[in-house]
Amino acid sequence: MSSARLRSRRLMPATALVFTCLVSLPATAQSPRDGTLPPVTVQAPDQARPTASRRPQRSASRATRAVRSNTPAPLPAVEPVGSARAARGPALTVLTVQQALKDIQQTPGGVALVPANAYRNSTVSNTIKDILDYVPGVFAQPKWGDDTRLSIRGSGLSRNFHLRGVQLYMDGIPINTADGYGDFQEIDPTAYKYVAVYKGANALQFGANSLGGAINFVTATGRDPFPNGVSVDAGAFGYRRLQANAGGVNGPWDGYVTASTQAAEGFRNHSDGEAHRLSANIGYQITPDIETRFYLNANHVRQRIPGSVTKTSALTSPETAAANNVALDQQRNIDTVRLANKTTIRFENTVVDFGAFGVDRHLMHPIFQWLDYRYQDYGGFAKVTDDRFIGGYRNRLVAGVNLLNGRLDNKQYVNLGGQKGALASSSLDKSTNTTFYIENSFYFLRNVALVAGTQFLHATRDRKDRFLSDGDGSGSTKFDLWSPKAGLLWDIDPTWQAFGNISRSAEVPSFGESASGMGIPTIPFTSIRPQRATTYEIGTRGRRPDLVWELTGYRAEIKDELLCIYSAFGNCNVTNADRSVHQGIEAGLGVALFKNLFERGPAPDRLWLNMAYTLNDFRFDNDARFGSNLLPGAPRHYLRAELLYKNPNGFYLGPNVEWVPQAYYVDSANTLMTEPYALLGLKAGIDNGGPYSIYIEGRNLTNKAYIASASIIDKANANSPLFEPGAGRAVYAGFKARW
Repeated sequence: MSSARLRSRRLMPATALVFTCLVSLPATAQSPRDGTLPPVTVQAPDQARPTASRRPQRSASRATRAVRSNTPAPLPAVEPVGSARAARGPALTVLTVQQALKDIQQTPGGVALVPANAYRNSTVSNTIKDILDYVPGVFAQPKWGDDTRLSIRGSGLSRNFHLRGVQLYMDGIPINTADGYGDFQEIDPTAYKYVAVYKGANALQFGANSLGGAINFVTATGRDPFPNGVSVDAGAFGYRRLQANAGGVNGPWDGYVTASTQAAEGFRNHSDGEAHRLSANIGYQITPDIETRFYLNANHVRQRIPGSVTKTSALTSPETAAANNVALDQQRNIDTVRLANKTTIRFENTVVDFGAFGVDRHLMHPIFQWLDYRYQDYGGFAKVTDDRFIGGYRNRLVAGVNLLNGRLDNKQYVNLGGQKGALASSSLDKSTNTTFYIENSFYFLRNVALVAGTQFLHATRDRKDRFLSDGDGSGSTKFDLWSPKAGLLWDIDPTWQAFGNISRSAEVPSFGESASGMGIPTIPFTSIRPQRATTYEIGTRGRRPDLVWELTGYRAEIKDELLCIYSAFGNCNVTNADRSVHQGIEAGLGVALFKNLFERGPAPDRLWLNMAYTLNDFRFDNDARFGSNLLPGAPRHYLRAELLYKNPNGFYLGPNVEWVPQAYYVDSANTLMTEPYALLGLKAGIDNGGPYSIYIEGRNLTNKAYIASASIIDKANANSPLFEPGAGRAVYAGFKARW
C-alpha cells in the first residue's frame, strides 16, 4: 500500500474527532438579529439557515419574516422549495442572499457563500483574499497590487502567473479566458452583494471542469435594499479608494451601477498601480414571471510588477524589487469590456435561465518580452431547474448547457525597458468549450436525497503560428470528457446537514502548458493530456443558535496533473505528472463564547470566535522522478481566526491572526522551503446595519518579515528567485454611507 494511501487513512480519525467536537458544542441562546456578526464559511451568521426542506413562503415579506424569526425551523416540508414564488424574488434573474444560500446548500459537497456584510464594512476589501479569508480549503495570498495566488484544494499550484484550476464568474459570466486563464485585476471587492464558492466538481452547474471548482461574484440590482451608497478607504503604502453606487426601481424597470477608483504606491518598490472599475445592470420584468437583465462591466487597470526574489532578499529586504523587473519596467495592464444578457422565466415548478455574453480584453504586459494580447471571448448558457413531486417523492432536476469560445490575437515583442521592440512571436489562438450537464436530486426519504449527475465537455484548442522564423508552432487538439458524480444529502434536522459524494473532474490544458529548452524534453502543447481526478468527499455543515460550522474531508486521486516537471532558464514548464494525491480537511467554526457581558436582553452583547482551518496533504504518488515528495506551493496547515467583541449598538473590537505554523516547499525536489509565520491584526468599528458604518484595521502589527506566496520550480537552490514578500505593518480606515 502506498504511503499516500496510508496517510489518507490517518486523516479519517482526525476528521471524526473534529466533527465530534464541533457538533457537541453548546447552543442554547437565541440567534442574533442585528446582522453584524462575522460569518464563517458556508453561510452568513446573520442569516437564519434556510434548509432544502423548509416550507416555501408565498410572498417576499413573509419570507423575510421567516428568515429573521427566532422560532425553530419547521420539520422538512412536503412541498418542493422551488415551487411558485418562493424560487425567486424580488428580482427574478438574481437570487437574494437567503435564496442563494438555500440554493447552494442543496449541493452534497463543499460550498460556501460569503455575503458582502462579512467583509465589506469591516476591512479594506482590497483583494480577493479579503473576501475568501474565512473559507476553509481556499489559499489566497497577495503577490502585488490586486494579483493573488489562489488555490482551492491544491488547484493550479504550478501556475506561477495568471490563474489556473479555478474558474471565475461575474454574475454567471466567465471571467477566465476561453482557454482557461484568469486574472484578478477585474475583481472589484466593493461591487458584490455576495460571492459563491463551489469547490471541485461541486461546480458542475457552471460547467467547471477543474480540480478547484468555481467562484461566482454576484452584483446587486436596483431592487435590493440600500441601492445607493458611497465609501472612502485609505491607508498604508499610499492606498486610497473612492467607491459609489446608485440604483432604484421604476415600475417594471430597475437599474444599478457601481464604480470605484483606487490607487496605491505599494509596499514594495516598483509596485505602484491604479484601477478604475464599473459594473452596471438594467432589469425589466416583462411579466411577474419573466424578467430580462442586461449587464455591463468595464475595467481599466495599470499595475507595475516588483517580481519574485530570493528567500534571503524576501526576509531581509522585503521592499526591494527584482532588478530585472525594474530594468524592463515590467507591468500588467488590462482594459476590458464585458456585455451580457440573462433572462429568467418562472413556471409553477420550473425556472428557466438563459443568456449570452461577449468580452473584449486587451492585455498589455511587458515582462521578459512585451506581450500584446487581444482576447475576444463570447458564449451563452441555458439552465432548467425543476423542483416537484413525482409519485409522492420530491425530485429536483438541474440541467443545462454552457458555451465559451474565444480567440486570442497573440503578439510578443522584444522588451526595451518597458517599450515595444521588434516582433518576437505571433499567433492566432482559438478555443471552444461546450459543456452539457445534468444533476438530479431524488428525495427517497423525507429529508435524504440521492444526488447523481454528469457533465460532458467538448473542447478544442487551435493555434496558427504567424511567426515562422523560429519554427512552426501551429497545432490543434480536441477533447471529449465525461465527469460523473453521485452523492447523498441528508437534512439531519432543520439546522444540520451531512453530505458525501464521489465525483470526477477533467481539466483541459491551455496553450501555456508545454516544455522546451536545453537539457529537457520538447513537449508541444498538443501533447499535453487533460488532468483527470476522482474525488471522495464527506462532510457536515449547519447553524444552531450562536453556532455555525463546516467540516469536510476529501481525497482526490489525480492522473496527469498539470505540474512543474521541468524547468529551463529559471522558468517552470508545466506538463503532465503521472499520478498524484490531494487530500485534506476543511474546518470552519463560528461560536459565541460568551454572552450578556455588559448588555442583557433579547439582543445581548457577545464575544464571537470565527475560525477557518485547512489541512493540506498534496503529494506525488510514486512518481518516477519525485517519488512521494510533497507537492510545492501550499502550506500543510493554514489557520485564520478572529475574536470579536460585538455590542448590539454596532460597536465591535477584536484581534485576529493568520498562522502558517510549518514551512512548505517551493520545488518538486523538496530542497527549498519558505518560512513559517504568524501575523497579528486588530480591527474596530461601528456597523449596526444602518445607513452608516466606519472601521479602522491594523495588519501585521508586529511588522513581521514573511513570505506571502511563492512561485514553484522542479529543483531550486538558495539563489532561486521564487519568493513574494508579504507587506509590513499597515493601518487602514474607511467610512461607508448607504440609503
